[in-house]
Amino acid sequence: MANIEEKVEKLIINNVINLGYELYDVEYVKEGKDHFLRIYIDSGGVINLEDCEKVSNEITELLDAKDYISEQYFLEVSSPGIERILRTEKHLKDNIGNMISIKLFTPIEKQKQYIGKLAEFDNNILAIEIEKEKLEIERKNISQIKLWHNWEEG
Repeated sequence: MANIEEKVEKLIINNVINLGYELYDVEYVKEGKDHFLRIYIDSGGVINLEDCEKVSNEITELLDAKDYISEQYFLEVSSPGIERILRTEKHLKDNIGNMISIKLFTPIEKQKQYIGKLAEFDNNILAIEIEKEKLEIERKNISQIKLWHNWEEG
């Protein structure tokens, strides 16, 4: 059986696309005692509050009608942001050559975080370039991958 995130994605994707947005990601998490269903939308430009409100209004009735989530939850619709998390194969493929930040479960050479250019990946390994050196990391050791933005350069 598909998990909640997959069910929600299939349910809302056409509505999000019909409004002119890309469905970037769906995340269902428990934080403390609260549950959150987070819908991340993207477009060719900036996502603003009105965009998020439009999508939220469009999908709320669909979600209520299907009732995939038995517990009470908060619906959040937002942009994935400039330092967006890369969770799917599509996210990785779309960002080959871009700078990313990787957090690890177990340190490599006493380091639990690396920043480098995404060079390649497969089901088992993700490779990044750091100062012209290639570092291969087992994907099962990666806790988080996200785009990296150098805030000092703007």
